[in-house]
Amino acid sequence: MAGDGTGEGAGKGGAKPGGKSYSLYDSPLLRARARLQEGQAQEGQMQQGRVLVDARGPLAHLPLVKSALQMFDGQLPAHTDSEKLCLSTWIPPIPGRAFSRLADSRLWALSGRRTPDQVTISITEECPNRCAHCALPNSGNKLCLAPHIVKDIICQILDMGTTLVIFDGGEPALYRELPELVASVDDRAISTLFTSGAGFTALLARRLKEAGLYAVNVSLDSPIEAEHDAMRGRDGVFSEAMQAMENALAAGLLVDLYVVLRRENMPHLQGFHELARRMKVHELTFFEVVCTGRWSERQNIALLPADHAHLADFVRNAGSPRIFSVPEAYKSFGCFAATNWMHITPAGEVYPCSCYPESWGSIFEEPIKKIWRRMGAFPYKKSKVCPMRK
Repeated sequence: MAGDGTGEGAGKGGAKPGGKSYSLYDSPLLRARARLQEGQAQEGQMQQGRVLVDARGPLAHLPLVKSALQMFDGQLPAHTDSEKLCLSTWIPPIPGRAFSRLADSRLWALSGRRTPDQVTISITEECPNRCAHCALPNSGNKLCLAPHIVKDIICQILDMGTTLVIFDGGEPALYRELPELVASVDDRAISTLFTSGAGFTALLARRLKEAGLYAVNVSLDSPIEAEHDAMRGRDGVFSEAMQAMENALAAGLLVDLYVVLRRENMPHLQGFHELARRMKVHELTFFEVVCTGRWSERQNIALLPADHAHLADFVRNAGSPRIFSVPEAYKSFGCFAATNWMHITPAGEVYPCSCYPESWGSIFEEPIKKIWRRMGAFPYKKSKVCPMRK
């Protein structure tokens, strides 16, 4: 089992031992390494090998450390090349300065120190879609954070320890200065982008890759075109999403197919995974719908216990591409809001997360670090149940 150095993850999926080894953490208290196993032939193609995690030292036996390592032990990585191991589109590549900072912050968390590892910045409200489930619907005021404001936000959060900067909207691909913003994220963090596909052209994909973008999260509500377009309130959104994935892959970006699960689309788990495999994306992320925004009054859409059990079983038995199940991560770590996640709206308000619409301060009135410290009083930190689903 990961964390005790026994290497129980070896051989999962039939992969053979061997392959390159990567250092996750190296100190007298914790030495952890990830080894990529040899792949295997499956359905006429060579499948990527799985990750075997080995950890030793006094901290390796702590539950929080073991849980973190077990997230990847025996799992498929998002991507590997001759130099780096990318465990997930949500995690900085190994080796790298950003990953080292993230590993440090996770160990500091053992002593109660909070770090906003992940910060989403909604840079604009502009969006051609009208998604039925939008958590941050357009206010009608055409709100937008000016480029110099976003750069200042990035500067502040990097100094605070952030290792993942996520550009969100609205539709951030429509933000003219987006490549300029991406370029302002230095090697202390990775940057990613959420998009419906609207405006995500091949040219923009290349410009974003040149600016340093790490990955693109393409949102999808159904693997069936008509259903997805209906959810997004506009014909053609499905086609735009497919084209966005192709453009991102052609530019050399990592791609995550991001799915918000609700009771209605649970029957499509296999369809989502088959689509992800067919499009050759690096990861498939499942998130559970939150009753907020336009769906704040709908309480009958969150997953039932039976749905959670079915999801866990599906993820456990699925092959490539890698699946990241946020509901499963909740079980181990609880809610990330105000613990290591923070969200900034187009109005400059700072939320514990994008799904919990409660402002703890404005970036126009005080430093973000001060707001983050005050957010330590958020009552639902690490809660095993999302406070918006209670």
